Amino acid sequence: MSGHRVSEVDNLRTMMVAWVIGAHALMGYSTVGGWAYDEVNEVTFAPGSELVLTILIGPSGLFVIGAFFFVAGLFTPASVRRKGRRDFVLDRFRRLGLPWLLSALLLWPLSLWIAYRAAGHDATPWSVLADREPFLDSGALWFALVLLLFSLGYALWPWRARGTVPAARHLVVAAGAITVGSFVTRLWFPARSGQPGDLHLWQWPQCLGMFLLGVAAARSDWVRRLPNRLFRLTGAVAGGTLVLVPILALVLGVTSAASGVDAYVGGWHWESLLTAALEGVLVVFGSVWLLGLAQRRFTWSGPLASACARGAFPAFVLQGPVLVLLAVAQRPLVLPAEVKAIALLVTGLAASFWLGNLLTSRARSEPVVRTA
Repeated sequence: MSGHRVSEVDNLRTMMVAWVIGAHALMGYSTVGGWAYDEVNEVTFAPGSELVLTILIGPSGLFVIGAFFFVAGLFTPASVRRKGRRDFVLDRFRRLGLPWLLSALLLWPLSLWIAYRAAGHDATPWSVLADREPFLDSGALWFALVLLLFSLGYALWPWRARGTVPAARHLVVAAGAITVGSFVTRLWFPARSGQPGDLHLWQWPQCLGMFLLGVAAARSDWVRRLPNRLFRLTGAVAGGTLVLVPILALVLGVTSAASGVDAYVGGWHWESLLTAALEGVLVVFGSVWLLGLAQRRFTWSGPLASACARGAFPAFVLQGPVLVLLAVAQRPLVLPAEVKAIALLVTGLAASFWLGNLLTSRARSEPVVRTA
């Protein structure tokens, strides 16, 4: 496959990045947590708003990150062939490794230090870096570190499996493998647990499974057009599962994601197996359906779409400092959490993408110095 861009997939990436940034903006004011500002927030959602937020965002949290890895896997084989292993590895270190290192050692600790000081905590930049758990937390950039490791593993693997083009039965197998892998992994690393580097080891079966599914799908024409039959099938399965998740939660008495859910996040419990199974089905069928949806609906183009696509990954990198600093700026305002969260969502999205596009525009405008 050639190196030119696929606009529909670019638009899909843009929307997924926007969804993640928006979700983080809202989660900072929740009691459930999941975003660092919740450690120092000055107001939190009312219980009813919290329940609505959990219903709307909770199920998507089971598969959005996996969808990123799936899309990355789709384009990895062609990138390795085009650049060669050595240049691919160097490029991955530059595009993924350096942003992670910058975020873990500088941007994220400084941002959290400002937030802690605004909340009245006696903290220093060094104490945030050295003492906060997990060590070397990089905010949202754990994704970049894990994708770097998977990409290097693929590039340095001594042989390439041929295999067959994925079909419906392979999606079922992938969902089953992710289910089993997630359940077993969470016997030692429960969901939402922290490890040095914030590696999200509890999420690795999903991430690795979807990356490999993307690599396998790269042999097909899925990048250009998902077959109609698969699009309908994956949509039906993913949609049915999304409807099933809140129903099951109510039947099982799970009305809050902040308490009473220990059995669902890991350990030798049927509840943990149920969570892993729902996650496996959603991430496989949901990710493939999103790809097909983008090909059929996310077909817009133009200067704004191009600018957003170019700035999407830098926006993902910068979202942490942007969201935390904007939240600190509106901290003195005496407003409900619901109002502050929506304001942060709008301003955080705009600022992250504006800065991301600004960085990419400057990089593209710099003269290229060629050497012999």
